[in-house]
Amino acid sequence: MNNNPFKDIIASEDVLREICGNPGDLVKNKTIPYLDEHCQQFIARSALLFMSTSNRSGSCDVSPRGDGEGFVHVVDQQHLVIPERPGNRRFDSLLNILSNPHIGLIFVIPGLDETLRINGRAAIIRDMDLMTLMQTQGKTPKLGIAVTVEECYMHCGKAFKRSHTWEPESWPAKEQLPKPARIIAAHAGKLGVTEDDVARSLKETYEKRLY
Repeated sequence: MNNNPFKDIIASEDVLREICGNPGDLVKNKTIPYLDEHCQQFIARSALLFMSTSNRSGSCDVSPRGDGEGFVHVVDQQHLVIPERPGNRRFDSLLNILSNPHIGLIFVIPGLDETLRINGRAAIIRDMDLMTLMQTQGKTPKLGIAVTVEECYMHCGKAFKRSHTWEPESWPAKEQLPKPARIIAAHAGKLGVTEDDVARSLKETYEKRLY
């Protein structure tokens, strides 16, 4: 029985190009294979990135990483390190990297529509000299994600402009926002936890275990 609701699926680049066209010369020539001074300055001002990884079978994961401005350490034009701060210990990204080193990063700067995209190969490291450089709040990360850069380019800001992400007047009222504690409690229903239980746990984690 076929439960796929999608009937008109694009299955070739030729059809895709026929519908959507080809990139212009600027887009085709804006990629560089190293971190020049502009990329390094962008990373130094970024406090948030999104990291894409997949395992050897192709199952994908995207995970946010964030801290103070410049929390990612640039080693040189070919290498950077992302500190691994305490999380939920699922290690989705880290386990993916162990089986498939390919990685994609999007660096975000609040208020700026354009983002910096970096693709490369990753490894999990614990070089103490580098971990010490990324110490914060008196805590030294135990691990880092080292990235060997293969491709860098600026991504246009259309997504942020369409979504009005940086325009506070477009944001929904706080009482209209989804309630994460309620969602987690529902998804973990077999544990018998309540929304209040999850809210208390989240509060403790955010207050006491950020680093």
